[in-house]
Amino acid sequence: MSSSGNCYKVRLVLEQLNLPYEWTEVDFMNGATRTDAFRKLNPNAKVPVLIIDDDTTLSESDAILCYLAEGTPLFPSDRLERAQVLQWMFFEQYSHEPYVAVARFVSSASS
Repeated sequence: MSSSGNCYKVRLVLEQLNLPYEWTEVDFMNGATRTDAFRKLNPNAKVPVLIIDDDTTLSESDAILCYLAEGTPLFPSDRLERAQVLQWMFFEQYSHEPYVAVARFVSSASS
């Protein structure tokens, strides 16, 4: 879902790391995340979802970011640097996203 900030973060990291991927738009406004097929990918019925292989998926944007960035400069191996990356990821998810991103989505959906 291109309009989702959480999906945008995943796409941005894929592009920054020049990783090959196939993007599939999901129309959650029309119930696409509530189908049995989608719930097999993510029982929480939310985007984004990373399909790793036929048997493995990963949901929650920050978990996906950590997975994709593992072993790259975006996710350092140094203990403190890694914790600092996580600190900002947690801040974004719990202090920014609920207030800014959700408000942006609600205002754009009602337009």
